[in-house]
Amino acid sequence: MYVTNSAREVAFRVLTRVERGAWASELLLAHTHGLDARDAGLAWELVLGTLRRQAQLDFIISSFAPRRLDTAVRVALRMGLYQLRHLDRVPAHAAVTESVELVKGAGKRSAAGLVNAVLRRAPRGEVEWPDRATALSCPAWLLESWDRQFGRETAAGIAEAALSPPETHVASTGRTQDIGAQSIVPLLQIEPGQTFLDVCAAPGNKTAQAVQAGAQTIACDLHFQRLRVLADLTCQRVALDATEPLPFSTRFDRVLVDAPCSGTGTLGRNPEIKWRLQASDLPDLHARQVAILRNSLRSLAPGGTLVYSTCSLEREENEEVIGEFGGNWRIHRRIPGRDAGDGFFAAVLTSGLPANG
Repeated sequence: MYVTNSAREVAFRVLTRVERGAWASELLLAHTHGLDARDAGLAWELVLGTLRRQAQLDFIISSFAPRRLDTAVRVALRMGLYQLRHLDRVPAHAAVTESVELVKGAGKRSAAGLVNAVLRRAPRGEVEWPDRATALSCPAWLLESWDRQFGRETAAGIAEAALSPPETHVASTGRTQDIGAQSIVPLLQIEPGQTFLDVCAAPGNKTAQAVQAGAQTIACDLHFQRLRVLADLTCQRVALDATEPLPFSTRFDRVLVDAPCSGTGTLGRNPEIKWRLQASDLPDLHARQVAILRNSLRSLAPGGTLVYSTCSLEREENEEVIGEFGGNWRIHRRIPGRDAGDGFFAAVLTSGLPANG
C-alpha cells in the first residue's frame, strides 16, 4: 500500500485541526518534534503557506469542484494545489499522488478521483483573480479597513507581506524573537534597579529583555501555566485577570501592557487569523484592552513610564484604546511591508498619570 511521507501527514493533520479552531504554530511545534529537519521544514511550509494563500487556492478549487466539500477533501486539495503552484522542488506527480493518498487515509476513498482530477486540471501559472481580496488572499473587510487607515498602496503592501514568512532575529536574551517585538521594551528606557510590572507577560520574551536590563520584575498573566516559560528568569510570577483591579499595594517605575489583541500584525506568522477574525470581534477586544489599561495605569508611579502595545494594526485596538485616556502619549508603529518583521503598535506615556487613569 502507498504511504504518504510524514511531513505531508503532519501538515494534513494540523490543517484539519486548524479548520476546527486550533492554532497552527502550536500544533506544528508539537507534531514536528522528532522529524528530521527536512521533513519538519516541509511540514511548516505546507501548513503556513497553504493558510497564507487560502483564498487563492479556494478560488481555483471552486472552478473544478463542488463548493460543499468535506473538510479532509478540501484540506488535501489546498495542500496539493499549494505544492503545484508554489513549491518548485516538489515533483508534480508527488503532490498529486500524495494528496490522493491523504484523502484515502482519512476514509474518503470516494473522493480520491475528484482530488486527482482537480489537481491535474488546475492551472499552475498566472490566474485572473476575481477581485483584489482574492489576489491578495485577504478578507475584503480587513483590506478595506487598512485602506481607510493607511491608504490603498500601504494596505496592499501589508497583505502582500502576509503571504511570506516574516524575518526572525535572535535577541540578546538568547530567545528567538521578532524584530518588531524586540522594539517595545526599549521604549520604557529601563534603568537597573527600577521596579517593572509586565501585565500580560507570556510568552515572556519582553519580560526577559526587562530582566536583562536590570529591572526588579513582576510578570503577570491570566493563567499561571502560561507563566511557566518564565521559570528561568529572575522575576516574580503572578496569575491574575488584568481586566479586574490589580492586587498590588505599591506602584511601579515602569509598566508594560502588551495587551491581548487580534494579532493582525502577525499574519505572516499566524495566517489563520485572517480567516477567523471578524469585524464584530473588535468591540469586545477594545473593551477588554481598555479595562486592562485602566487598571495598569493605576499601578504606575508618578513620573513613571507606561507602554501600551499590541501586535494589531486595527485602530479599534490601538488609537481608540488610548484615546479613552488623557495624557501625553507618544506613538510608535511598525507596518508589515514597510518595516521588517511583524506589525506592532506602541504608545508611550511619559508625563505622569492621565487625568482619568
